[in-house]
Amino acid sequence: MAEVNKKLGFGLMRLPVFDGDPTRIDMDQVCKMVDIFMEDGCTYFDTSYVYHNGASETAVRHALVERYPRESFFLADKLPTFIISEESQVEAIFNESLEKTGAGYFDNYLLHNLNAARYDGVVKSCHMFEYMQRWKDEGKIRHIGFSFHDSADVLDRILSEHPEMEFVQIALNYLDWEHASVQARACYETIRRHGKQVVVMEAVKGGTLASVPEDVEAFLREANPSRSAVDWSLLFDASLDGVLSVLSGMSDVEQVEQNVRCLSDFTPLSADEFKVLEQAAAILDAKVAFQLTDPEKYADVCPEGIPVAGLLRYYNEAMQELDVTFSSELNYYGNLRDRTQPVSKCTHCGKCAGIMPGHDVPAALKKAEDWLSAHSFF
Repeated sequence: MAEVNKKLGFGLMRLPVFDGDPTRIDMDQVCKMVDIFMEDGCTYFDTSYVYHNGASETAVRHALVERYPRESFFLADKLPTFIISEESQVEAIFNESLEKTGAGYFDNYLLHNLNAARYDGVVKSCHMFEYMQRWKDEGKIRHIGFSFHDSADVLDRILSEHPEMEFVQIALNYLDWEHASVQARACYETIRRHGKQVVVMEAVKGGTLASVPEDVEAFLREANPSRSAVDWSLLFDASLDGVLSVLSGMSDVEQVEQNVRCLSDFTPLSADEFKVLEQAAAILDAKVAFQLTDPEKYADVCPEGIPVAGLLRYYNEAMQELDVTFSSELNYYGNLRDRTQPVSKCTHCGKCAGIMPGHDVPAALKKAEDWLSAHSFF
């Protein structure tokens, strides 16, 4: 059976393609990327039924399964909870993934993209946790877990109700560490408190932390001239206790070489280096679209139930992304939207004015809601 030999994981969701078509994957280049990854002793590969509109699993078969002994790599795949509406789909999709990858079994298998609504709805009604356990008992899965996009209290409830889960995959990076939307630190600490392993996604926040502004780049270079912005991001996650794998959605050979070089034989960050990243995050957060004053005070200030602080924060954090149309915050916006009232309920009472003194807060809220709603994943 394969083991996870090193912290770096290969996320197969941003592979090189021809003509912008996500299904036309450049397999020659992917094979080279896989070879570099494996030659360094890295073994963790992560795919999903939905990545590259279904073509990622086929790429796994051609670049990995057909070219390497099955016991030499560790393969994770996911059941897309967000496209399932009836129980008959659960086993059909799982079997299709096994067939497309040709893997025979999955080392890690995840319920993909859990949040409160999905967990209490289709996941329970379709008995997905029970299917996962049965597949594990049958030897089709070695380890069971889920990927997660919601608050730490929801995560705590799921892990309390399902102690059989062995790991959780979360968005985790130094910029999201204290962000109110992603709650990376609180979610990480919740997972560790339950004694589970952590798989990291969004380590460089969709490329945002790979191409930081010049002043942040200079600040990081001053702290360590030989370390790139990408290196800092990967090392932040790899240095945390209980992290099984740090996934990187690598798109070309150069990115694989850089990431492998960073985490090949790394030394965990020191306390002072963690402080450097805390300061870098503060510099980045000072560049947001809406400058907010004491946002915690305005979390529940609206008598109509509009999430004033939440909307403005989510918009701010989404706008920090290099590719704003694929912002991780869009996964969380749906959770906020479904439990609060829309901006159209605003009566212009003025109770939220202090969050942005001297600015038209209702107009800012509408701008934030319009953008988030237009780009929301769900």
